[in-house]
Amino acid sequence: MTALTIDRVNKRYGQLHILKDISIAIREGEFISLLGPSGCGKTTTLRCIAGFERPDSGRILFGTRDVTAALPEKRDIGMVFQSYALFPHMTVAENLAFGLEARKIAPDERKRRIGEVLSMVRLEGYEQRFPRELSGGQQQRVALARALVIEPSVLLLDEPLANLDATLRDEMRFFIRDLQQRVGITSVYVTHDQSEAMVMSDRIVVMNAGEIDQLGAPREIYERPASARVADFIGRSNTLQGEIAEALGGESYRIATSSGAIGAEGPSGLSVGAKVQVMIRPENIRIADTGEARHGDNLISGSVVKSIYQGNANQLSIRLASGDEMAVDVSGRTLIEPDAAISLRFAPGDAWLLAS
Repeated sequence: MTALTIDRVNKRYGQLHILKDISIAIREGEFISLLGPSGCGKTTTLRCIAGFERPDSGRILFGTRDVTAALPEKRDIGMVFQSYALFPHMTVAENLAFGLEARKIAPDERKRRIGEVLSMVRLEGYEQRFPRELSGGQQQRVALARALVIEPSVLLLDEPLANLDATLRDEMRFFIRDLQQRVGITSVYVTHDQSEAMVMSDRIVVMNAGEIDQLGAPREIYERPASARVADFIGRSNTLQGEIAEALGGESYRIATSSGAIGAEGPSGLSVGAKVQVMIRPENIRIADTGEARHGDNLISGSVVKSIYQGNANQLSIRLASGDEMAVDVSGRTLIEPDAAISLRFAPGDAWLLAS
């Protein structure tokens, strides 16, 4: 296994500054996702790691080896593309053998590796099939096997599931993650799909406009986003404008908002009087029980604007007295008519403060 370091990498195309001092330290055997909207720089970052692009400044290290100027074939990488990029005139076995032959691996060793990797991706017995005789999911597994059969130090994956249907995409997410953990290879995965990144990654790098907005574990990024932009990109969220009324110690605060007092958590060191946004995820808000006291912190009242049935959940849109709207997810068995008055409650630990 190999650690991977991206050290202050910059990349420009003419006047466009695509990557701006990107630095990421990836541990041995770690699965990292580069996540962000189109044009954020995630694919350019991957191409710099692969050697298809050369940074204008900065370094890329595989372990202690500086590969910044090395050709792709000298970097010991396996690459999985969105389009699979299988040779259509070659069988599965021939596709897998191609990289091994280029590396002058002996025939007996080639045969052993091909058998081993086909077993890994559950395609034993498919050696003599051509790509046209395989489903999309099977082709993707062959592409993955071809990247692994050369036993690379680093595995790079460029939106490999984008061409699959929703059901197969879900299946392949778990398959790739399980395989990566079994092989233990350092992996970098590019995606614009936040659910893919959440399911598969040890850590996520959220990128925007050539910069890193946040780098952290999926739970950290989802529950403790560094900015409103990250919160909006990673899932659905509600935000209420407010001001810190009291610092309660550590990461706990009391916030004054137009919808009432709110207990919330946030980065330590925020000052009383500071303007903030209170972020609450829709699934963390519940309907207040009839017997609950109708006063106190974290109790918000409003009326139902609409209710959208989604099978296992109803997605409510609530208009608050302040005029703000909040999204609330409740059980699909909960039936609430539009215009109904409603009271909502959430735990202080489920409200997170963002700089306003």
